[in-house]
Amino acid sequence: MSELTVGAAAPDFTLNDAEGNEVSLADYAGKNVVLYFYPKAATPGCTTEACDFRDNLNALKGAGYQVIGISPDSPEDIKAFAEAEGLNFPLLSDPGAETAKAYGSFGEKTINGKTFDGTLRSTFVIDGNARVTKAEYNVDADGHVARLRDSLGV
Repeated sequence: MSELTVGAAAPDFTLNDAEGNEVSLADYAGKNVVLYFYPKAATPGCTTEACDFRDNLNALKGAGYQVIGISPDSPEDIKAFAEAEGLNFPLLSDPGAETAKAYGSFGEKTINGKTFDGTLRSTFVIDGNARVTKAEYNVDADGHVARLRDSLGV
């Protein structure tokens, strides 16, 4: 899988949200989107990142950005995660990691000495024409949203 670069067309997707509704990137045509991939709901890094997006959502929305999180978790798991953390933006289920693969956000990782393939923490900013304006791979969850806001001037 190759990584996306600035100017590339953002791969479209249709995934289920926490309620089982289908959501597509095409639903956001004409809007700026911050799309982020996270490995697993309710784990420490993913919780830190999701809560950071939650706490900064008003500023991002005020600057014209919609936020969407995608993980390989089931709709039931993302629903429980969203409810437990009071998340106020859509989380989508990518159980086969096909969308993560299309974005180059899937690959080898090592956790606690175990190496395996999985969804990689990454973030994309997509403009209203479905073009990538920012692509960040191997994102560190701590302070990520502040760094993103700074780079976007938000």
